[in-house]
Amino acid sequence: MPTQASLSVDTTGRVLHARGAWTVCGLDAVQAHWQRWQHAGNWTLDVSGIDGLDTAGAWALQRLIDAAAARQARLQLTGLSAPHAQLLELVRARAPQAGAALPRQAGWLEGLGRIAAAKFGDVLAFLDFVGQLALEGRRRLRWARLVQEIDAAGVRALPILGLLAFLMGVVVTYQAGEPLKTFGANVLVVNLVGVTMLREMGPLLAAIIVAGRTGSAYTAEIGTMRITEELDALRSLGITPLEMLVIPKLLGLLIALPLLTLYASALGIFGGMVVADGLYNVGYADFLRRLPDTFAPSTFWVGLIKAPVFALIVAAVACHRGFQVTHSAESIGRETTVSVVQSIFLVIIADAVFSVLFQVLGL
Repeated sequence: MPTQASLSVDTTGRVLHARGAWTVCGLDAVQAHWQRWQHAGNWTLDVSGIDGLDTAGAWALQRLIDAAAARQARLQLTGLSAPHAQLLELVRARAPQAGAALPRQAGWLEGLGRIAAAKFGDVLAFLDFVGQLALEGRRRLRWARLVQEIDAAGVRALPILGLLAFLMGVVVTYQAGEPLKTFGANVLVVNLVGVTMLREMGPLLAAIIVAGRTGSAYTAEIGTMRITEELDALRSLGITPLEMLVIPKLLGLLIALPLLTLYASALGIFGGMVVADGLYNVGYADFLRRLPDTFAPSTFWVGLIKAPVFALIVAAVACHRGFQVTHSAESIGRETTVSVVQSIFLVIIADAVFSVLFQVLGL
């Protein structure tokens, strides 16, 4: 077992003897010794007695040499083995230079400017991606791939979307039904849940679920293919990644999301129907008979018109962020998170724009 690191002084021969294991675990006593160094002149540092040397020990030797030089002393190393010499040379090459300027800390205004410039660059990159997508759309469509994407984005999302839409209908009906019950207007829960689910909650809930479930999968898939250089392999075969990956995903989501919107709206209304029958004495037959009279036909189409726009936003953002992945696993996680956040943010912005637009148009 290596002995404890030590440093002894032979003042007669002007020699420093370094012995033991100069490793990270045993350097405290050595550091305290050289910090009391007060001798000047030429000295010899004999390191032949060092049993083991790691990076911390090599760094300690270099600091000892620097500390001696600061006190007008010069240390001549002797007995240094070849492996130890290589490690010491590596540490010496990485040592901070005297008088080197420390990195300047950016102020808040500069930091804000850098963030704004980065976001502006992201916007330009996204617009460039959309332009490439528009040009690429003229190529042939891969029908088998399209069917796979519809199945992945639409059919497999039915269970989770149906459950959440049903619960949303339950919550909306219950929250609105209690105040209406106070005024004896229980039957108006039919109006509220019908308009809410068809016009707002159905499209929005479907888009958010798709952004979190399908959009993240798109980003992770394309990002992984970028890391493993599968995208380069496709290009070498004369197949563009947009044609093989992005176009089928985009069209698949354009087909699937309107259908998911109808499905979510129907399940939400069904959840409201269950609560209305159980708590507010509005039976299933009364609910269904009154439902068509509670909203204009435009209410149905308003919700359905939003779905393709939401699908374009989610698919474009998710695929674009996948192409932004760099060659690291951390980048996949970061870009997937950015993809979901940006998709949901833009979907909500688009929903707000639609609300104002439809209000102006009287729909």
